[in-house]
Amino acid sequence: MASNIELKSKEELDKMRVACKATAEILESLKSFIKPGMSTKDIDVEVYRMISSFKMKPAFLGYGGFPGSACVSVNDELVHGIPNDSRELSSGDIVTVDVGCIYQGYYSDAAYTYPVGKIDEQTQKLLQVTEDSLYKAIEQVKPGNRLGDVSYAVQSYVEPFGFSIVRDYCGHGLGRHLHEEPSVPNYGKPGTGPRLVPGMVIAIEPMVNAGTYKVDVLSNNWTVVTRDGSMCAHFEHTVAVTETGYEILTKK
Repeated sequence: MASNIELKSKEELDKMRVACKATAEILESLKSFIKPGMSTKDIDVEVYRMISSFKMKPAFLGYGGFPGSACVSVNDELVHGIPNDSRELSSGDIVTVDVGCIYQGYYSDAAYTYPVGKIDEQTQKLLQVTEDSLYKAIEQVKPGNRLGDVSYAVQSYVEPFGFSIVRDYCGHGLGRHLHEEPSVPNYGKPGTGPRLVPGMVIAIEPMVNAGTYKVDVLSNNWTVVTRDGSMCAHFEHTVAVTETGYEILTKK
């Protein structure tokens, strides 16, 4: 195992569970909150309100200068969408909300892509396949397996559906920092990479495009969009490696 991967103690995991439970509740509540006609800023305000109600701090607000409490990304925006008063949601859109909380110095991180009103069949398929691939990856989390097993599980599930795996962004370790080692790509070879051991905590986050895997960053230096304008989906859980397998810390 790479020496720069920090293993978490029981006490540290307990703190992460608190942060992760709050994040899970926020993402769950947004399922009924998000409606056509609201702005992406409305979502951000609600996320900030909920994080504050848990007496926690937003992990993203001010991180590298990011101006929102949540990343709110619409349609062809993959990640790091900046909440905006003028960006209104319409029926048929999809919106990804990425949220993290800080509790006693420990971070959580999770994301969910929501349908807005009624979406078309192909987009619904994209969301379902992306979410399913997250759980296929999580099933590979157990002591003795390697990170490549997790990465390959996403790729081998998604690509037969004709969707593509984003190469430029990946999951990560987390704990006392939002981003720690190891990187967790969504593609790779089984049996390669660091070995999984109890105490590792990783954010697994499939990012899947309906079209090409290629992406670009907008001039705001944050928002990542699909190069061909196709729809994209992003689902994420914070997952701990246990003695017998895994624990999804951000599961409601």
